[in-house]
Amino acid sequence: MRTLNYLEVAGWLDRSGIGTSVEHQRAALADRDVEVVTSPWEGGHPVDAVRSKLTGGRAFTDVDLVHCNMIGPGTAATIKHAQRTDTPVICHAHVTREDFRDSFRGANVVAPALGRYLKWFYSQADLVLCPSEYTRGVLQSYPIDAPIRPITNGIDLDRLTGYEEFREEYRERYGIEGMGIFAVGNVFERKGLSTFCRVARRTDYDFTWFGTYETGPSASATVRKWTGDPPDNVTFSGWVDDIRGAYGAGDVFMFPAKVENQGIVVLEAMACGKACVISDIPAFSEYYEDGHDCLICSSEREFVDALERLEANPDLRERLGENAKATAREHGLDRVGEQLTDIYERVLDGDVPEAVGER
Repeated sequence: MRTLNYLEVAGWLDRSGIGTSVEHQRAALADRDVEVVTSPWEGGHPVDAVRSKLTGGRAFTDVDLVHCNMIGPGTAATIKHAQRTDTPVICHAHVTREDFRDSFRGANVVAPALGRYLKWFYSQADLVLCPSEYTRGVLQSYPIDAPIRPITNGIDLDRLTGYEEFREEYRERYGIEGMGIFAVGNVFERKGLSTFCRVARRTDYDFTWFGTYETGPSASATVRKWTGDPPDNVTFSGWVDDIRGAYGAGDVFMFPAKVENQGIVVLEAMACGKACVISDIPAFSEYYEDGHDCLICSSEREFVDALERLEANPDLRERLGENAKATAREHGLDRVGEQLTDIYERVLDGDVPEAVGER
């Protein structure tokens, strides 16, 4: 089986959750009986494809199945070619109207038009994959005229090996003392930036957000406000040399996101045995259990209370962390590889696997 696994503008997305998810897909398929190509263009680049076409060759590389991970014009052209050649198409819905909001300056103005575009775009597929039942419900509400199946983004456990070795170096670099509270990922209001900072103001812990943030014209007013003048006990790290340092330095992972389709960083923190304090949103409640592998909070007061509980009760932190490790292992790349291979084979056979029970 020769499959195209395509991420348009990959260079722009290599630090994003989308980029990480696609890395997971490709790593998960590496040990399977699937040949994966990553560019739809003959020769590997659109310019090469044009040259090939002008000299009597083909513009698009020959594959058995197309798996697209983005929503741009290159992807749309690839899907149209696949339809002309009767090649099955899978679209992976990493982008929704809901999670686009509160990301960049002007995002909320664009979101309604994006929703209409996504309704058309995802409906071109033979099958739409998405990270959670929550996301499936969002897509159905548009509605999408294609079967939709949830599949975990997975987690690369090997990528985090050795995180403990970075603890002292990163705690000293970012001035973390005592029970360190941390978040990981690009700094957006959608990921709970304001709640993170307001909770910090109500406590004495050191808070560190490990991840890049916009400072130019595309930055939202909220991001500029908090990163430009953060509370005294909040540090925004910017780019981190090795993400293992973040998971090594922090003690409690706090992620008060407003909207997430799954939250790869939560799984990463869990894989490192960190006690996780996360927001009460559908995707988190679907995958994680309050009091078992995390604490789920619905307000700033609950976040503050949860942090105080964890500081006063180290045994609770340890128990949540151990259970979290078990949860993360359930999303290992071996399982992702098995599921993707099964999906590919069934789509090629015309048996689209939509049923929820088949996750």
